Amino acid sequence: MNILLFASAYNGMCQRVHRELEAENHRVSIELSANEEVMQEAVEQFQPDLIICPFLKHRVPETIWREHLCLIVHPGIEGDRGPSSLDWAIDMERGHWGVTLLQADEEMDAGDIWATQDFPLRDAPKASLYRREVIATAVAGIKKILLEAIQKPDFRPRPLDYSNPNIKGKCLPLMRQDWRKIDWLNDNTATIVKKIHAADSFPGVLDDIAGNTVYLFGARAEYRKTRAKPGELIGYRDGAVCRATRDGAVWIRQMKMAQHGERTYFKLPSLQVITQQFHNPEYFEHLGVLDSQVQQDITTEIKNGVAYLSFDFYNGAMNTEQCIALLAKLRELRAHADVRVIALLGGEDFWSNGIHLNCIESSSDPAHESWRNINAIDDVVHEIINMENKITVAALRNNAGAGGAIMPLACDSVWAREGVVLNPHYQTMGLYGSEYWTYLLPKRVGQHLAHELTSQCMPILAKAAKAIGMVDQVLPEDWELYHQTLQKACEELTRDDIFFSTLEQKQQRRIADECVQPLEAYRSAELRQMKAIFDNPDSDYHKLRYNFVHKISCGKTPARLINHTAKEKVLQIA
Repeated sequence: MNILLFASAYNGMCQRVHRELEAENHRVSIELSANEEVMQEAVEQFQPDLIICPFLKHRVPETIWREHLCLIVHPGIEGDRGPSSLDWAIDMERGHWGVTLLQADEEMDAGDIWATQDFPLRDAPKASLYRREVIATAVAGIKKILLEAIQKPDFRPRPLDYSNPNIKGKCLPLMRQDWRKIDWLNDNTATIVKKIHAADSFPGVLDDIAGNTVYLFGARAEYRKTRAKPGELIGYRDGAVCRATRDGAVWIRQMKMAQHGERTYFKLPSLQVITQQFHNPEYFEHLGVLDSQVQQDITTEIKNGVAYLSFDFYNGAMNTEQCIALLAKLRELRAHADVRVIALLGGEDFWSNGIHLNCIESSSDPAHESWRNINAIDDVVHEIINMENKITVAALRNNAGAGGAIMPLACDSVWAREGVVLNPHYQTMGLYGSEYWTYLLPKRVGQHLAHELTSQCMPILAKAAKAIGMVDQVLPEDWELYHQTLQKACEELTRDDIFFSTLEQKQQRRIADECVQPLEAYRSAELRQMKAIFDNPDSDYHKLRYNFVHKISCGKTPARLINHTAKEKVLQIA
């Protein structure tokens, strides 16, 4: 089929739907513009059999939906309508939520129902629920429709019927800040966390800290005793700050200053916002580092000879200090006699997305901070490559991009959860790239495919990555089953026969590779290119980074996503 995707951004949902459809041999083109004329032109050129809207914030023009079957992916249960679906589900503490695929109609989210599927609602931030449960459920629903409904001439979607007692959803308004507002004196810890969860990663919860107006993101509850007044800052750790509540405390991982005049701000680690952007940072000079079992970005669990290393950095971005801390943890594990296998788990929502563009943008010298950050992450990759006394496994539970999609290749094995999307390229940010990619990527996929992956700048699904040798094993998508399978496979690697033979083979390969070209030569060549880009104030990187951080759209669909003349291309090939 010819399937056209309308989306407001090429986000994780759109990327996965795109590549999953192509994996089913459908011809797919994408249009990101909200301009009615541009959308109509895309339809006329592509002549789609079906239009799917995986992530669309605006209406589909009537001229399109009246003439073409157009299905909307809505992150809500049947009957749910409105722009704050997950926000309200979290706020109302729903035990289950869902995804509904409905037909575009005159009234938003009120079209006929083509499919709906529920899932248990975890106690987690909105963005995490979207990335894990919503996307997976949406993809399954789309595949089911294509297999069953579209192929059946007698299939008829059912109209939305609120008189049916089984319809639990309803139309709810945009959740505004007056509803999200935290009452620090009366709200308990669970309520505060719930409010911030419902606003993560957009729009955040508007709040005031000592006269500074900020948006709060990334909350974690900690039930610790404190004499501080509710709302008062009591310490920091890993860039997060801890605030007292009436029955404990809450960690705030990220903040964003509210717009002041013409100046706009973006999300940063909370401590950085306080020290760099508050008008009275001296007010917080008494704060110190707190011990915490809750707020730890880097954690290790050692079990049966396997060290499961998590590095849960917000949105997968790794700043200089985080890379240094991760390097220190890897060196500590290298010296740990009871560990034979190190499984690098990444974070709860991303494995890694490479260097931290927001922290770089906020620096007084972005070129210098870019250089510090890329060298720090290169040091991490170098440590993994040269971990000669352990077996290393990149356990990709979630998506990875840029240098974060290359870093797994430094491990002895790469195992990915089904549905994981990798973006192993740098050019969309105007960068040549480092992380030893010129050594690691061709070694796995060959020079030709390495060039395609880094120049075409397209996402790749875990299964497709396995087919070309970038991933070794694809594990189940179900979260619990994934971890059970991972643990069993990792423990298998600790067996004497497997462990010692693997280490010997690994050491021999490293010696042979070093004879072909020293590892340092790859890094030096990559960093020469990167430094030239960093040091050039007119390079595309600085402009693209600014636009990315400030969420400024380029205003049009990137050419690599447009395939509006797919039928003609297929005919020419035939």
